[in-house]
Amino acid sequence: MKQQGVHPEGAESTSDASSRPGTSGEDAAAEFEDETHSDAVEGDEPLLPARVHRPSDLMRLLVGVLAVVILLAIAAFAHGTTSGLEQDINKGTGQAPDLLIKIAGLASSIAILLVPVAFAIERLIKRDGLRIADGVLAAVLAHGVTLATDLWVAKAAPDSIQEALTQPSPGDIHALTDPVHGYLAPVIAYMTAVGMSRRPRWRAVLWIVLMLDAFSMLVTGYTTPFSIILTVLIGWTVAYGTLYAVGSPNVQPTGRTLMAGLRHVGFHPVSAAREEVAETPETGDRGRRYFVTLEDGPPLDVTVVDREQQAQGFFYRAWRNLTLRGFATRSSLPSLRQALEQEALLAYAAIAAGANAPKLIATSELGPDAVMLVYEHTGGRTLDSLPDEDITDDLLRDTWHQVRALQSRRIAHRRLVGDAILVDRSGTVILTDLRVGEIAAGDLLLRMDISQLLVTLGLRVGAERAVAAAVSVLGPDAVADCLPMLQPIALSRSTRATLRTLARERAQRERDAILEASQQAKQARLEETHDDATPVLEKPDKKAVRAEARAEKRAIDEALEEAREEDLLTQIRHAVLLIRPQAPVEPARLERVRPRTLISVIAGAIGAYFLLTQLTHIEFGPLIQNAEWGWVAAAVLFSAASYFAAAMSLLGFVPERVPFTRTVGAQVAGSFVKIVAPAAVGGVALNTRFLQRQGVRPGLAVASVGASQLFGLGCHILMLLSFGYLTGTEKTPSLSPSRTVIAGLLTVAVLVLVVTSVPFLRKFVVTRVRSLFAGVIPRMLDVLQRPQKLLTGIGGMLLLTACFVMCLDASIRAFGTEGSSISIASVAVVFLAGNALGSAAPTPGGVGAVEATLTVGLIAVGLESEVAAPAVLLFRLLTLWIPVLPGWLAFNHLSRKGAL
Repeated sequence: MKQQGVHPEGAESTSDASSRPGTSGEDAAAEFEDETHSDAVEGDEPLLPARVHRPSDLMRLLVGVLAVVILLAIAAFAHGTTSGLEQDINKGTGQAPDLLIKIAGLASSIAILLVPVAFAIERLIKRDGLRIADGVLAAVLAHGVTLATDLWVAKAAPDSIQEALTQPSPGDIHALTDPVHGYLAPVIAYMTAVGMSRRPRWRAVLWIVLMLDAFSMLVTGYTTPFSIILTVLIGWTVAYGTLYAVGSPNVQPTGRTLMAGLRHVGFHPVSAAREEVAETPETGDRGRRYFVTLEDGPPLDVTVVDREQQAQGFFYRAWRNLTLRGFATRSSLPSLRQALEQEALLAYAAIAAGANAPKLIATSELGPDAVMLVYEHTGGRTLDSLPDEDITDDLLRDTWHQVRALQSRRIAHRRLVGDAILVDRSGTVILTDLRVGEIAAGDLLLRMDISQLLVTLGLRVGAERAVAAAVSVLGPDAVADCLPMLQPIALSRSTRATLRTLARERAQRERDAILEASQQAKQARLEETHDDATPVLEKPDKKAVRAEARAEKRAIDEALEEAREEDLLTQIRHAVLLIRPQAPVEPARLERVRPRTLISVIAGAIGAYFLLTQLTHIEFGPLIQNAEWGWVAAAVLFSAASYFAAAMSLLGFVPERVPFTRTVGAQVAGSFVKIVAPAAVGGVALNTRFLQRQGVRPGLAVASVGASQLFGLGCHILMLLSFGYLTGTEKTPSLSPSRTVIAGLLTVAVLVLVVTSVPFLRKFVVTRVRSLFAGVIPRMLDVLQRPQKLLTGIGGMLLLTACFVMCLDASIRAFGTEGSSISIASVAVVFLAGNALGSAAPTPGGVGAVEATLTVGLIAVGLESEVAAPAVLLFRLLTLWIPVLPGWLAFNHLSRKGAL
């Protein structure tokens, strides 16, 4: 888009325009453009959108929602604190003079109506009617939210929340005050949405009016402190939710503003062309870049950064700062001044260190909401855009020389990816995008830069060339020291995405090779059968069938070995270890909090809260005294027998000879592993590792565990349906199934239809099922040739389920009476449902999810809550917590013996 330029003669400076009291960002930007006049210049730039959805508005919306939740939680659980606070405030405000109270009430009631009207008139005079429309919409929505909140507090909220938000009305002791002020919340939403808080004079008036209104309402007894706070939060939250939904007026500086700013700092631009870069979460905050030609002199590269771009990627940076240990990204939401100073400092420091970096020659503000950085033009292409044949060894070594120059002055680049490495026409490497770097960096960040550049170059030229170039410049010791940093969490976001894509492609090639080998083996067998002169009706020889199955399995294993590829990080490690065999390879612990740990803590807290609410109504003293200790002993025996059943269910799908006693020990060790990992992950990994240590080939070990899991899933579903059917027929003379079973079958049918009708889901499921059958089915064929093994596996699975069901039933009978027991079928249904949810839950051992499901399920099938809660606690104590210590001992013992 062509835009006519502006001229700076006689224009005021940017800082002067932005420092006027009561001047908004968009007003100052408009004045910055309108007051600048000279010869016309042109700028090439895409049309900017009229409205933008600001990430900062979304952030404030989430903060407001969180604050409302915390306030209601305090009101619900800290009843004594809220009552004491109200008494203290009432005591303090009761001493205020009556005249002051009347004056404050009159002034606030008038001002709270006049201030919004006056501001609306002021905005309309300046032709900013869209702001007023946004404010009116926010006020209407806030009024609806206040009505809904009032209705919820009056009809459904807990008594403690109602007492914190309301009190008897002074005019009518039988009526209560409003939980939320129906007129104040819309006014706050309106004033926030129209941007009054960003104007100093109007902001002062706003706070004075709010404080006067709150004071008058509190001293007259028409509200409570929590009601005032909730009103302000609702108005504030609804305003920012409205702004994010409909968008805010775009105040990003245009090409006209840019060229006017260049003239302010002494340049004479002729044209400006904006560089088109695909925005990603990692590059969205880098600013808009322009190529500017001048009337005299070489062209310029100008970067413009505004507040909206500063907010790009805020949540990602905040999460990295929270989860990473020992280092972090830059400030989650820096100011424009901080961003300007950071990039300028790094630009000067990089050149002083002797590295090739763009030369910064000027900086300036573009109004109150943007800044610009002016660099000498550096023509060339990025490493990502270079063809493979142009990436020579000299170019690789030159890149490492630039990094060595930075590291000699303790400067960390922090983003050595392909688009940050520029190669000019003479072949010189220039390091760009220094704004996320760090001065006086520690060893950790410097080693991370080396590992990042190794991966960046390895993606283009391979691991061997990347390592060789690094060693030739940095030396083998410096490269070897970076191996602990060679892990995905230490790499940039774009690099991690590329590695994940390559991993998916590599896995797809392995699956295709396995399927092709299986099809070739089947085709060869069909051809041999067709050429064979044996009569068709003759019974096939069992030995020949077994030989064919073994040949097919051997072909699949050979194809898998040939197709297996190492990932790039492993290739780099091996290349470095060839030079420094003693180099440390153990990855450094960089994560402070893992997502799995955070989810586990949240889910565990929810489960603990649920259990505590159930246990508060139970008197454990009489319950333990009246417990049947014989049934407790029976529950202990059933829990111990489950480990022998688990060993049988695993060995039934392993044709190779594996010691039964040691397998039982591995299942006991699994009791410790599943506490530190989700149940569906820890047990699979441990059993696979155990079988490999017993001499089973890795591919066959994975297939055996997969076959066991697949067959166990089928048995689990069949048993759940069967016991559900029996539960539905217990109280009816007919053999009609229960409505729950029918609803479950219909739900499964609907899910199958949805998966088959959506192409993406269908492709995803078919790919996973195909890979599963490619590895598991040949293993199942081996097991089917040994009926004794298959019987052992099936019997072990049935026995394992029976042990857990009987353990839960014994736990119920230990605390129940004669009339409180339920049928075995009902106990089995509850256990199978709880076990399924526990396997799906991301928490270790299904903590929280299993307890809640079992307790609710037992109560739903007719068991008293006074019996269900302690029974579930005893069951989980015997099957999860008590076995942890024996499991830890078994894990250490098997590890010392080399079995794990």
